[in-house]
Amino acid sequence: MAGSISEAVLRRLPRYYRYLNELEADHVMQISSKELAERMGLTASQIRQDINCSGGEGRQGFGYSVPKLRRHIGKVLGIQSKQNMIIIGAGNIGSAVALSDSFRTSNFYTVAIFDTDPQKIGKKIGALTVLDYKDVAAFLKRQPVHIAVLAVPFASGQSVVDRLHDLGVTAFWNFVPADLDIPDDATIVSVHLEEGLQILSYKMKESSQTF
Repeated sequence: MAGSISEAVLRRLPRYYRYLNELEADHVMQISSKELAERMGLTASQIRQDINCSGGEGRQGFGYSVPKLRRHIGKVLGIQSKQNMIIIGAGNIGSAVALSDSFRTSNFYTVAIFDTDPQKIGKKIGALTVLDYKDVAAFLKRQPVHIAVLAVPFASGQSVVDRLHDLGVTAFWNFVPADLDIPDDATIVSVHLEEGLQILSYKMKESSQTF
């Protein structure tokens, strides 16, 4: 099912999931496409189209069951079961990811953080102790890992991907400011912080222009 979802719809599904989580926490059990659209700043037709494309169902005159739709979108996104993550790089970005307490709500669990810097190895970051990257192979033999978070310097990014893939890791969340090559059986999502700021700068510039 997920393979037939367009990239545009896929990028909106996590936002739906977040809003539905909040609604369920507020004990809202039923919602119409119009009400959900008003909350999310979308149109009701866009809501219905996105949910239909993802295989979700509503009832005419009743709208959507919030718990049922949340579970459905979670299943589409593959977050209904626990997924273990490791972080490579205990600098500012790696530490921020390690300290985040929001990932567990979507079943992502950070189980280890690694670095090569002797001054960082052995230090505590939240509940985790920074491990020596040279021991990553032994760790992966003991502990199943689904995702590797890449928070290493530019020059190290590709070699880290290559090594981790050889050790069986096939999903990467990349914070390295580089376009990394990955094998066909692997998946990568890159977060380029500087590019985001450049886009923000453009929007600020455009919004301040007068004609």
